[in-house]
Amino acid sequence: MRPQASVLHLDLDAFFAAVEQRDKPSLRGKPVVVGGVGGRGVVATASYEARAYGVRSAMSTREARARCPHAAFLTGRFEAYRGASGAVMGLLRSCSPLVEPLSLDEAFVDLEQAGLPDLEVATVTAFAEDLRVRVREVTGGLTASVGIASSKFLAKVASDLRKPDGLVVIAPGTELETLRPMHVSVIPGVGPATVERLRRVGVHKVVDLEGLSRDELVRLVGQAHGHSLYHLARAEDDRPVVAEREAKSVSVEGTYEHDLTDRRQMESILTRQAGDVGRRLKASGLSGRTVTLKVRLYDFTTLSRSATLPAPTEDAVTIARLARSLLADLDTSAGVRLLGVGVSGLADWVQEDLFADQADQDEQEAEPLDDRPEPEQSGARPAGPTWAPGVDVIHAEHGRGWVWGAGRQVVTVRFETADTPPGPVRSFRADDPALSHWRAPAVQEEVADRDDA
Repeated sequence: MRPQASVLHLDLDAFFAAVEQRDKPSLRGKPVVVGGVGGRGVVATASYEARAYGVRSAMSTREARARCPHAAFLTGRFEAYRGASGAVMGLLRSCSPLVEPLSLDEAFVDLEQAGLPDLEVATVTAFAEDLRVRVREVTGGLTASVGIASSKFLAKVASDLRKPDGLVVIAPGTELETLRPMHVSVIPGVGPATVERLRRVGVHKVVDLEGLSRDELVRLVGQAHGHSLYHLARAEDDRPVVAEREAKSVSVEGTYEHDLTDRRQMESILTRQAGDVGRRLKASGLSGRTVTLKVRLYDFTTLSRSATLPAPTEDAVTIARLARSLLADLDTSAGVRLLGVGVSGLADWVQEDLFADQADQDEQEAEPLDDRPEPEQSGARPAGPTWAPGVDVIHAEHGRGWVWGAGRQVVTVRFETADTPPGPVRSFRADDPALSHWRAPAVQEEVADRDDA
C-alpha cells in the first residue's frame, strides 16, 4: 500500500436513473427504473427511491414491476449518459493525468499526480469536497460518492460507505481497523456462493477471513481467488492507477448480487451488453473480428467462449447474436454470477452488411439500453414511428418533452425538460406528423476503451 491516502475512487450515484431524474422534473424524488421495459427486460439501474422497494440491477423488469408498480419504467438514453460521463471524466482529467475509468459512472484518480501541496488527510479531504461540488456543476446536479485511501481496493470500499452523496477518507494506518469489522462480501469477488462457502467454516467478517491461511483459502475457493482473498483480507493491494491506453479489446461485463438462472434473462443482459460494446466501438471508430463471451458460474468457475468473424464488425446486432449463440453451448442451470461480452482483433474499418439477412430478426428480439424505438409487443412493425418510454421528443406546437407511455397507436408525452418545472401531459396519435424524436446537438466527447467493471 501507499504511505499516503492518495487513491481516489469516484462513483456517480444511481447514474442512469439520476440522469433521468435530472432531465425529467416530474420524476425527481420518485422511483425510477431504467432498462428493458418489455417482458424480457432487465433492470440496468434503479433510483434510490425504487431500491427502497427491493428493486435492484439485473432483476427482471417483470419482478421490478411487481415490487414497485408505481415506478417510472424507462428505456435508456445512452447519449445523455455518455454526455454526463464525458463531463465528469473531463473534470477528473483536469485534476490528474492518471485517471482510470471503470465504466461510465466510476473511475480511479491518482492524487499523487494532482499537484496538491501535500497528501495529508485534511488536504485530500478538502480536494474531494471541492471535487464533489464541481461534479454537481458540470453535470447539472448529479451527485457522486467519493472514497480516498492508500489503495484502489480500499478507496472503492470507502466510496460505498456513505452512499449516496458521501465522502470517506481512510487515513493511513487505519486500513485494517476499518476493514476487519466488515462483512466478507465487501471484498471484490466475494458473492453469494463464496459467502456461503466461508460461512460453512465460520467466516463471516473480514477479521475471520484474515485468520485463514493462504492454503486454507486456496482449498476453499481455488488458486487465483484464494490468493486474492488472502491479500485483500490484509488490506494488501499495490495495483497502480492506469490511465487509458490503446485498446486491445472493448468489453462490458457485470457481476450480479444473486446468481442468474433464467436463460432468457441472461440473453437479454447479453443483448444489452452487446449494444454497449457496439456503441463504444462506433464512438472510437473501431471494429473487431472476435466476439468473446465470459461466464462465471456459481462456484467461481470462469468460462470463456469466442467466435471469429470473416471480417470486422461494430454492429451490436451481430455481436449480440454471436454472444447468445455462444451462451447456448454452455450449461448454466446451476447459476451464473457474472456475464460479459467483448470484441477483440480490433481494426479501424468495418465490413458493411455482415449478416444483414439476420439483422431484422435480431433487432426485433433485442432490448438494448439505448433510445432506439422498440417494436410493439405484437411483433409487427407499425408503419409510422414507434415510441419507447423515456425517450426525448419534440412537438411542433408544445415543444420538447419525453414519452410517458405508448400503445394502441397512441403516444402520451409529458412536456418538460431539465430546465423547466414539471410539465403537462398530452396524448397524440402515434403517427402525428407534428411529433418527432429529439436528439441533443452533437458534442465532442471522450470514450473510455477500458473494460467496464
